[in-house]
Amino acid sequence: MLSLEDARKAADEASLDLIEISPNANPPVAKIMDFGQFRYETKRKKSEVKAKSHVTETKSVQVKVITGDHDQQLKAKRAAEWLSEGHRVKADLFLSGRYKYMDEAFLKSRLQRFLQIIPIEYKIADPIKKSPKGYTVTLERDGKAKYVKGVELEEVKPTKKEDNDKSPDEPKVKKKSLDELIEGGLI
Repeated sequence: MLSLEDARKAADEASLDLIEISPNANPPVAKIMDFGQFRYETKRKKSEVKAKSHVTETKSVQVKVITGDHDQQLKAKRAAEWLSEGHRVKADLFLSGRYKYMDEAFLKSRLQRFLQIIPIEYKIADPIKKSPKGYTVTLERDGKAKYVKGVELEEVKPTKKEDNDKSPDEPKVKKKSLDELIEGGLI
């Protein structure tokens, strides 16, 4: 710990600058170094922190009642990519004209159908609710689920032996492919 006069003399002898680092500390903290070097280091540290920070956005995907199956698959893949990047996804069922007056249960089932074809595990952050232009739901990534672009995810079908091991109280969770939905008459 040096006095202010001693620190100034030491900085002059070394032909460097006396830089006050922490003025609110008791006693104040100062460094003897080149001011240009100090500015360069602080700028570099700030840019490193900025590069490491990840801003989470809420991305939006919009489907309509009459959106085709292929378009829904493309939008579901895009939503999966966003979820795997860590973003939240807001899925909107946009209603226009006559569609606004259709049965609420039918409209919610259309949005649920879209959610079922998203090929990544997710959790629902905000449940399905009515919005001014239709119905909306917000999704978040569930754990560390990743979606690899261009790679189709295959469903693992359990054998009969595994089915018997489950208790009847456990709900069965299975994502259905679009083909299974068509065969089952849900589409």
